[in-house]
Amino acid sequence: MSSPAPLIFWFRQDLRLTDQPALTAALAHAQQTGQRVIALYILDESKGTRPLGGASRWWLHHSLTSLMQKIPLTLRKGPAAQVLADVIKQSNASGVFWSRCYEPYAIERDKEIKASLTARGLLAESFNSSLLIEPWELKTKTGTPYQVFTPFWKAARAVIDAAPTIIKPLPAVDPAGLAPPLASEQLSDWQLLPTSPDWAKSFTPHWQPGEDGARQNLIRFLDHAIHDYKEDRNLPAGQHTSRLSPHLHFGEISPRQIWYATQTAITAGRVQPDANSDQFLAEVGWREFSYHLLYHFPTLPHAPLNAKFAAFPWLDNAKGLRAWQRGMTGYPIVDAGMRELWQTGWMHNRVRMIVASFLVKDLMVPWQQGEDWFWDTLLDADLASNVCSWQWVAGCGADAAPYFRVFNPALQGEKFDASGAYIRRYVPEIAELPDKWIHRPFEAPKDVLQAAGIKLGTTYPHPLVDHSFARDRALAAFAEIKGS
Repeated sequence: MSSPAPLIFWFRQDLRLTDQPALTAALAHAQQTGQRVIALYILDESKGTRPLGGASRWWLHHSLTSLMQKIPLTLRKGPAAQVLADVIKQSNASGVFWSRCYEPYAIERDKEIKASLTARGLLAESFNSSLLIEPWELKTKTGTPYQVFTPFWKAARAVIDAAPTIIKPLPAVDPAGLAPPLASEQLSDWQLLPTSPDWAKSFTPHWQPGEDGARQNLIRFLDHAIHDYKEDRNLPAGQHTSRLSPHLHFGEISPRQIWYATQTAITAGRVQPDANSDQFLAEVGWREFSYHLLYHFPTLPHAPLNAKFAAFPWLDNAKGLRAWQRGMTGYPIVDAGMRELWQTGWMHNRVRMIVASFLVKDLMVPWQQGEDWFWDTLLDADLASNVCSWQWVAGCGADAAPYFRVFNPALQGEKFDASGAYIRRYVPEIAELPDKWIHRPFEAPKDVLQAAGIKLGTTYPHPLVDHSFARDRALAAFAEIKGS
C-alpha cells in the first residue's frame, strides 16, 4: 500500500523550530492523517521581489547551515510559485503550510499562490509567526490605521495584557515527523557568501546566526543589560542592547518568545517591572508599528508618507554619499557608526539616528539612498523597520521626528560617547586626541593635532560640510515645502 501524500512546509523568514505555528500545524495535521512533512526553503529573488543585500546573504547562509544541522531541509532557488509547483509534482504533496510575510511584493505573490493551490484542491494554510498582533487587527476609533506610535502601542498593550495567552510561545517541534529531503540544491552553489575579497570575514567574531545564537543573546540581555536599559541603550560603547534584530528578521526567534521570556523573568524576580523592561518591550512594539505601517501604506519603501516631501529639494550629492558610506565625513561619531556597520554588519540604534540625520539633513541626500545602503550592509535589513525608521528621521513618515530637529553630530557624540571610547574603537586614526577634542578634531588647536599624529585633510578628513550652514539650508528647504 502506498504511503499518504506528504505536506510541504515552506520556510521563509522563520528559520526556527520553537514557536513555529505553521510548522506545528503542518505536523499536527500530518500526524492525524499519517502523512509526513517535507521541509522546504526557497530562495526567491525573481522579478518583483527585493533581493537580499550582501550582509543579509551572509547571515542567511549561516542560518540555513544551522537549521540543516537539526532537520532535513530541501533547498530550491527560483520563483516561489514555480518551485512549489515543481515540488508538489515531484512529491505528489497534498498541501502547503507557511508563515506569513508582510512585504507588499510577498503579499501579492502569496495571495496568488494560495488562490492557485486552492483552485487545484490542495490545502493552503498560512499563519502569523513573526508578529504579536496582525497589522489589520488594530485600528483607531475612526477605523483608520495608526500613524502615531504612542496610541498604537497603548492599544497593542491593551490587547496583549487582556489576553496574555496570545503571547505564550509554542514548544519546539519534533523533527521526527519530517520527511527525508527531496533532491536538493547545494547551499554553497547559491554563493551567498562573499569570496574575493571576503568583506564579511570580520562579522564572525560578533555573531552566531541561528536559533541557538538568538536564545543565547536573549538570555545574556535579560541577565545583564536590561537592568539599566532605558538610559544605557543610548550609549554605543558598551553592550547595552539585546542585539536580537538580525535573529528577529530571519525568524530565528519570535517576538512572542522575547515577550514571554521577559515576562517570565519579571515573574521570577530576575527582572524588575520598571521603565527598563517597559522600554525594551516598547522596542519590540516599534517593530510591530513598522509592520502595521508597511501593511497599510505599501508605497512606503519608495515614497514619503507625507506627500509634501515628494517635492523636497534633495541634492544630487554622490561625493557626499560616498564619503558617508566609507565613514569619511570628518564628523567622528558619524564615521564611527558607518565603520561599525561595515566591520560588523550592525550599527547601534542611537548612532543609526545620528548617521541618518547627517545624510538627509546635513548632506541633503534623499533618504532612499541611505535606506538602500542600509539594506545592503545591515545584517538585520528588515524592509518594514528600515523604511519606517528612515522616513521617521527624514521627517516625512508616520510619527516622524519634526524635520526641524537636526542632530548636531558633535553634540550627539559628546552626549552619548563622552569618553570617546566608541569613536576610538572605530576611528583609530584620531584615537590619540584628548577627550576634549575627540568629537571636534576640526576645532582642535594645531599643536594638539600634531601631538596626536593627525593632519586634517590627509590622515583624517575635514568636515564635509559646516553643520551650522547645513542646518540652516535644511530648514530653509523644509520651509519651502511646508508652505507649498
